[in-house]
Amino acid sequence: MTVLREVVAILGGGSFGTAMATILAENGHDARLWVRDPETVAAINEQRENTRYLPGKELPDGLLATESLEDALANASLVFVALPSKAFADVLPQARDLIQPGTIVVSCTKGIHADGFLLMSQLLERDWPQARVAVLSGPNLAREVVEKRFSGTVIASADQALCQRVQNAMSCSYFRVYDNPDRFGVELAGALKNIYAIATGMAAAVGVGENSSAFLITRSLAEMSRFAVRLGADPLTFLGLAGVGDLIVTCTSSLSRNYRVGYAIGQGKSVEQAVAELGQTAEGVNTVRLVAEKAEQLGVYMPIASGLYQILFRGKPMQAVITALMGGEHNHDVEFVVTGEH
Repeated sequence: MTVLREVVAILGGGSFGTAMATILAENGHDARLWVRDPETVAAINEQRENTRYLPGKELPDGLLATESLEDALANASLVFVALPSKAFADVLPQARDLIQPGTIVVSCTKGIHADGFLLMSQLLERDWPQARVAVLSGPNLAREVVEKRFSGTVIASADQALCQRVQNAMSCSYFRVYDNPDRFGVELAGALKNIYAIATGMAAAVGVGENSSAFLITRSLAEMSRFAVRLGADPLTFLGLAGVGDLIVTCTSSLSRNYRVGYAIGQGKSVEQAVAELGQTAEGVNTVRLVAEKAEQLGVYMPIASGLYQILFRGKPMQAVITALMGGEHNHDVEFVVTGEH
């Protein structure tokens, strides 16, 4: 089968944007990576390396970095947006007139916009109404992707033709792309799991056992799906790569930014110290606050997220929160049971 050669713009020169640009360039597409830092642009174009976010990893010759939004988006048929959630509201208006009608735009950012509790795809639809919007999410640690370790991801949209275009553009020997029509559930799963990566990082730092870790991750899955279903997501989405798959890797890997922030906090460092030491965006810190407040507003039982909020933003001792969690948890194991007629 002949694969269409796409002109692809990737907005965001962090680790994940660079990883996506690497796959697309190696698949023969015209990949342009928009980066605001001129030193990073020069390093990518001249040294073939993103020295800030993926040091030591050689980048393909077909990947071009640029500081110009106009150059990156010129004639782009696919646009991947991998900006930190805080940058979305600033960048999208700047690029509005550069997005041609019908352009496929894929959000890769796992965060929530505070004003209106909007997901990134909802911001894209608001600011770029002429675009066809989808979400890419899954257990995809950027460093492992550029090292060509086998990975799978999910492209989420009800538009099957859109999903097929992205699958054709990105699939390769080490990167498998699955589709899912539940864009909202896939995107919400990607944002929510960052909360629980912070929690498991903290737990690891204080030396909890393997049983405790399994308990925490499993109850995290129940909690995030409970919240998402309340907002209209399909609970079965959370059994896939974008749900349990992403949750497992983010909650267990030292390559996970949110896990590392949680680990530092568990060692006694402040939130500000932990984020500063990381040197990259950890979306989960902001997501904790937004989700805990939204859960309280909706009356959704989320003891882990609420407890984490009390630790990070109210100074409550970790041990007091753990004690409350063990004493107040619901007794149901599986909450969403799908039954059929026999």
